[in-house]
Amino acid sequence: MATISNVVTNTYCASPTPLLRRRATAMALRVQLVLAVAVVVPALGVAAGGATLGVNYGQVADNLPPPQAAAMLLRSLNATKVKLYDADARVLSAFAGSGADFTVGLPDRLVPRLAADPSAAAAWVRANILPHIPATSITAVTVGNEVLTGNDSAMLRSLLPAMQSLHAALAACNLTSRVVVTTAHSLAVLSSSFPPSSAAFRRELLPYMAPLLAFLAKTGSPFLINAYPYFAYKGDPEHVDLNYVLFEANAGVGDPATGLRYDNMLHAQVDAVRAAICRANYGKAVEIRVSETGWPSRGDDDEAGATPENAARYNGNLMRLVAQGKGTPAAPGEALQVYVFALFNEDMKPGPASERHYGLFKPDGTPAYDVGVKAPTIGGSWKGRANGTSGGGAGGLVVAEGPGGADGAGQGTGFYTVSAAAHKVKRWRCWESLFATVVLVMSSGLCWS
Repeated sequence: MATISNVVTNTYCASPTPLLRRRATAMALRVQLVLAVAVVVPALGVAAGGATLGVNYGQVADNLPPPQAAAMLLRSLNATKVKLYDADARVLSAFAGSGADFTVGLPDRLVPRLAADPSAAAAWVRANILPHIPATSITAVTVGNEVLTGNDSAMLRSLLPAMQSLHAALAACNLTSRVVVTTAHSLAVLSSSFPPSSAAFRRELLPYMAPLLAFLAKTGSPFLINAYPYFAYKGDPEHVDLNYVLFEANAGVGDPATGLRYDNMLHAQVDAVRAAICRANYGKAVEIRVSETGWPSRGDDDEAGATPENAARYNGNLMRLVAQGKGTPAAPGEALQVYVFALFNEDMKPGPASERHYGLFKPDGTPAYDVGVKAPTIGGSWKGRANGTSGGGAGGLVVAEGPGGADGAGQGTGFYTVSAAAHKVKRWRCWESLFATVVLVMSSGLCWS
């Protein structure tokens, strides 16, 4: 691989023009990326025979690689589901034809507008969904992030109407069989979470939660929960069993009401949500998905457990659990869909140091920590998201396989990447998106009025 990329670089980088040198460097990077993935992917099978892996692709950073490089890294993980916090046109265009299923986000700031004006929902669909399908598979839209546990009462009242407006806009385009509408919640929507069978939604949220659950049940949309066992351990490391939160051997915890036994906290958290939904009489009709979970590889001095070793153990064990297609004790036959957070460390996230160290990868494409399986160097030292230039860089793809585990992940903060619709996309991508839109309009016969 090094020989081929060096030939590309040496042949073209001798050019006297900076533009050609930059293009040559980018070409060499692409060659390295493709060859690295070709070596890694056949050996992985992370999701073979089980549920597919999802990854959150956050972009609250100023030093991330271009989406094309991110696509290669995600492919190396066999991650076939990607979750964004907006509808970044650069990312969606870069993944055209990849086969990955995308969940895109409608940011908090737009929720009141869509609730008050259904035409705004139609405009958002025309601008953010139609240009990309069917070339890029978009299967869900999340309206806001952890809205019900915020302190904005107007937002709480706007959430369901905004979801209904967006669903109606998708229906007008014959897209509701392809794209569902939902929203993600933090575990703080529960008044208690243990034992799982006793869990219930907070009383003050029931006026919002009950009709929202009815909407999800009616439209066949999933209930999304952001669940972080790390926070429980960080809050009380002396009494929370580290092995219990890291999916490793432990005595387990029983639920006296059901007789079920839990050997990891994530499953207990999911079944607590399941019990709360059932208590609201919508349990059997609503699928539960873990829209965010993970473990930081670094934190402040008072953030217990935030180490590369623990992050590797948590995410490696989690990925193997997903690959096995296992459900929770209360629903063992239902493979749990999980999205780890996040693809990259994000240097502009506010808060404690852990917030900036949930990534599977560093921004230069090297692993955030070693989990035991390495691929050839993909290199790269990208600076800025809008360009694709790269430097030397070193390191290899490191992914989840074997007892070493994997890496990455983080929590919902309500922060979203700025929409990149204004960024220029390569001309062939623009034509590709236009073609995809024409195909969609011809097949559905509508939507531009």
